[in-house]
Amino acid sequence: MPTDTVAFRLCPRPSADTAARGMIRNSQGAIVRRSREMTLSFPPFTKAVTWLLAINTGIFLLLELFAYTLPDIVRFVFVNFGLEPKLVLHGWIWQIVTYSFIHVGFMHWFGNMIGIWMFGAAFEGSWGTRRFLELYGVGIIGAALTTIVLSYGHAIGSPEQLTVGASGGVFAILIAFGMVFGENEIMLIPFPFTIKAKYFVAILIVVTLALAIGGGGSVAYVAHLGGLFFGYLYVKFVPARGLNIGGSFSERLYGMRNNYYRWKRRRAARKFEVYMRKHGETPGKFDEFGNYIPPDEKKGNGKSGWVN
Repeated sequence: MPTDTVAFRLCPRPSADTAARGMIRNSQGAIVRRSREMTLSFPPFTKAVTWLLAINTGIFLLLELFAYTLPDIVRFVFVNFGLEPKLVLHGWIWQIVTYSFIHVGFMHWFGNMIGIWMFGAAFEGSWGTRRFLELYGVGIIGAALTTIVLSYGHAIGSPEQLTVGASGGVFAILIAFGMVFGENEIMLIPFPFTIKAKYFVAILIVVTLALAIGGGGSVAYVAHLGGLFFGYLYVKFVPARGLNIGGSFSERLYGMRNNYYRWKRRRAARKFEVYMRKHGETPGKFDEFGNYIPPDEKKGNGKSGWVN
């Protein structure tokens, strides 16, 4: 988000009937009289937001300290963990994530942290920690992929150009906020007026696109566009249950384990058959899972015999 603006959430709009009477409900459900004065409300520090702020802030402070005492360490961090498209295509794939934890200068860090807190807390409170982190991660990785593709297409930037910062994740959160909480009003400090979130995001997209086409100077507006695009895709097409990355991984892991046990049972069954034939005995029958089939059963059901 623009580093010279700060966004504040306002209380939701009252319904038409209560607004007509100058009354609204508070968080406990009680009817209270609405004040004519504009009320600012700061979001809470939710779990994932707090961790993101702490990690980014800790890394930023360490790099600022080392810049004066151990500059070689700072150079090492930027070269190895910043996003350089050329290195990513040579196997340094961790850079598509690690670049987001590095910031240059106070305003770069401060603007992104404000965006994560002010808008991210609303999402985490509404969607839950897992879905919020999915959205943020999709924005970070999507911004990195956009930067890589456009740099090699010679559209904007070059494969040797370094990109750092969490702006891709922040812009994914911003466009998602405009899509999900579009009717909410926000106020931009120091401007003394409010604007609906959907209009704010629309203006932000136009400005970012214009700056990206214009070159953007030292600011990676291409990454901003990538975050906006992938954030839009996440909200538009990912189901309410989320990507369920952790669940899918665990299911595949258990499936691999079960396949391994079945292979061991089939292998043991073949060895047993060979052993019985060598000793002139008739080997028993085994089903497709390697389970022994008793003589009084014609077909195994995969639940009898040798089951691990």
